[in-house]
Amino acid sequence: MDKQPPRNTARPRIYLAGPDVFRPDARAHFVSLSAICDAAGLAALLPADGNEELNSEAPEKQIYEANMQRLLGADGVVANLASFRGTEPDSGTVFEVGAAIALGIPVVAYGVPEGSYADRVRAALQCEVDANGVLREAGTSIAVEDFGQQLNLMLACSIHIEATPEAALKKMSHLLTVHRATKAGNP
Repeated sequence: MDKQPPRNTARPRIYLAGPDVFRPDARAHFVSLSAICDAAGLAALLPADGNEELNSEAPEKQIYEANMQRLLGADGVVANLASFRGTEPDSGTVFEVGAAIALGIPVVAYGVPEGSYADRVRAALQCEVDANGVLREAGTSIAVEDFGQQLNLMLACSIHIEATPEAALKKMSHLLTVHRATKAGNP
């Protein structure tokens, strides 16, 4: 993982992050997403899903390293941040989004439920508003972030959010076109 793969200058390479590798129809789903990438002039970088030849001693490490290599070679990340096993997105996907942001790679998410994060938590857990107007989980009194954002502020303030994979890939294509034009001195 110490070498960054060369970036494709002809078609931007987009890492497709998300818990989609766990879907029963994962292969067909990624074929569909790859076709959408192709139509948008983008090259899909698919996450390792454990179906490659894996080292039997540490397959999880091999999957991690393969995904990090793909991420390092990406021009952009399109991430499925739908709620996964609760009110939050998949933790592995959130890690990949954070890594991309730290590397200066733009991220566009999709699948994020409508409404605010606080509203989703309030619907899933018993909550109460304290004397200072802070929304808190009942029983633990842990504050629930309530800035009206669809996701935790660290995600909401660092990424673009679109409703669908198609819209997210279109947005990413636009962002990369603007970025390339700006770098070339043609804003």
